Amino acid sequence: MTRQISGMSIIVTGGARGIGKATVERFARQGASVAVGDLDPELAAETTGAYGDRVVAARLDVTAPASWREFLAEVAHLGPWDVLVNNAGIMPLGSVLKEPDEVTRAIFDVNVHGPINGTKAVAPGMVERGHGHIVNVASAVGRLAVADGASYSASKFAVVGFSEATRAELGPLGIDVSVVLPTVVQTELSAGVPAAKGVPPVTADDVATVIESVVRKPRAEVWVPRWVQGPTKTIQALPRRVQDALARMNGAADVLHKADPAARAAYEERARRNAE
Repeated sequence: MTRQISGMSIIVTGGARGIGKATVERFARQGASVAVGDLDPELAAETTGAYGDRVVAARLDVTAPASWREFLAEVAHLGPWDVLVNNAGIMPLGSVLKEPDEVTRAIFDVNVHGPINGTKAVAPGMVERGHGHIVNVASAVGRLAVADGASYSASKFAVVGFSEATRAELGPLGIDVSVVLPTVVQTELSAGVPAAKGVPPVTADDVATVIESVVRKPRAEVWVPRWVQGPTKTIQALPRRVQDALARMNGAADVLHKADPAARAAYEERARRNAE
């Protein structure tokens, strides 16, 4: 059955910018109550203010279990929670051999421990009520790793694996778990990153639209754009040398290596500053 968004209580992490912001706006327009967790609640409040008391922003450091407890206490009046969207993520790029240790740790803390901490914090209440839905926003590089994004790719592979394992664990308890894998998205996080040949970049609202559709009708794994999933699965079944040749042909093999440093400068500076 297709679920109605109106009346749901939803948490969205990383909701001040990009995919998170577009997702918050989409759910809010559909009549949901939305709690927006972000390290920058003031920026997030610029979005939430348009929707009255049923959409609120509060500070959340997804890497810290204590911050999750404080966040949930602050937004408890909007619960109990029907949906958790683990969206917060960072993507510093570059050679793994030149990547500072603190940046590597930050990538895994935000991208992997964030969804794990969120699930541990929110899912117990869902289990008590016998229903709920967790949506983890991963990335296409969580299935197809590429150079100059080794730690980021590894973190998103981890999110895919975590989603699959928790789906098996929580499904019998009434909890749906979905993973969304966007290709290159036109947000600050992907600034300067070119799209692979034949795969046009998507917008934050394109991803938010898919997240909404998954909440309405849960599915285990959905790509953005959706048509990419079929060809990708087919390619992954081919011999590795063929996979590598195809990746070189369509530019996927070095798409992150070709990222424009000047276009990424502002984002990289902010992401790496927060890692210190």
